[in-house]
Amino acid sequence: MQRVVPAIRIDDYQRSHHFYVGKLGFEVDWEWRHEPGQPVFMQISKAGLSLYLSEHAGDGELGCLVYLYVSDVDAWHEQLLDAGLEVDGEPANQPWGNREMRLSDPDGNQLVFASVLPR
Repeated sequence: MQRVVPAIRIDDYQRSHHFYVGKLGFEVDWEWRHEPGQPVFMQISKAGLSLYLSEHAGDGELGCLVYLYVSDVDAWHEQLLDAGLEVDGEPANQPWGNREMRLSDPDGNQLVFASVLPR
C-alpha cells in the first residue's frame, strides 16, 4: 500500500493552527522549527488522515488543491458547519463516482472532502 502525505503551504502559524486544529478538529502530531521563532513544519492528523503544514517558502505555493477521502462526507459536512466553517455548498454526487464538498483554508488552499459512491 502506498501512503502519501500532502504538504500544504501555510502563511501564518496561528491562523492555520486555529483553522486546522481548532475548527477542523485535527490534532498536532509534531512540530519542528530550526530555531524558536523560525517557520514551522508540522504534521496534523484526524480519522486516519495526515497532513503536513509548512511555513517554508520552498515547500510549495499557497492555493493548492488537496483531496481528502473520508468514510462519510455528509458527517464531515455537519461537523464543519457545527464548527462555524463556510463550506462551498452542500455535499454533492459527482459523475466521476465521488460525493464531495469543498472549502478553503485561510491561505486559499482548497480542501475537497470526498467519499466514494457505491457502484
